[in-house]
Amino acid sequence: MTIKEQLQEDWKQALKSKDKPRAEILSMVKAAILHVEKTDNIKVEDAKAVEILAREVKMRRDANFEFEKGNRQDLVDKNNFEIETILGYLPKQLEEKDIIRLVEDTAKEIGASSTKDMGKLMAALKPATTGKADGKLVSSIVKDYLNRQGN
Repeated sequence: MTIKEQLQEDWKQALKSKDKPRAEILSMVKAAILHVEKTDNIKVEDAKAVEILAREVKMRRDANFEFEKGNRQDLVDKNNFEIETILGYLPKQLEEKDIIRLVEDTAKEIGASSTKDMGKLMAALKPATTGKADGKLVSSIVKDYLNRQGN
């Protein structure tokens, strides 16, 4: 079953069971996928769906930062529920130690050894981390690694 089909089935189930918060987030995610299909005139396959879902998670994580600054714990809690729901449709998330190992291995493969190589290293990591790791975390690990190499 594709991600889109799974979202549709789970959305129907949430409606039947009157799980309004879950139905709402699944509806929003389905709408994000449909929007991409309509604007780009494509049929979204699983790889693209993973990108869209990862972007939805990122948007909510970024919003949480602002909500926390504004002392809106109710919105933080709502966003955290939405993030957890969406993560259920993404591949298993990489742990920090796995990302560190991936950064080190990839940097050695492509010869990245200074901060000038950050863009090249991030581009090389993208296929392995999209939908599986938070981009800010990957970027932070890459910066740390390259800074250590430069010294």
